[in-house]
Amino acid sequence: MQFADLSPAWQRLLRLFQTINFGRIEELEIRNGEPVFSPGPRVFRELKLDAADGPRPERRLDRFELRSQVDRFIEQIHRLSDGTVERIDVRHGLPFRMVIEAAPAEVDA
Repeated sequence: MQFADLSPAWQRLLRLFQTINFGRIEELEIRNGEPVFSPGPRVFRELKLDAADGPRPERRLDRFELRSQVDRFIEQIHRLSDGTVERIDVRHGLPFRMVIEAAPAEVDA
């Protein structure tokens, strides 16, 4: 899948990952399998003090192939459909780990 194939909401979220580069997003609302930015999520950037730090250079590109972890992240969000992603850890401008609340029955399965 290509970045250009994504909906505007998904493109906005991926651009946010690229801008953060290293950090986390908290309390991201999901409706109908799409990220929602109203209310806006909490965004935290990690700043390295021993090296140059900043957004990913890919954020200037309009067409690029999505990495496998982005595909898996989108798949998980579509499964969630409606809810809140409590935390998304971002590493190298990509979703690295996510935390969602699960019902006890889902944990036992």
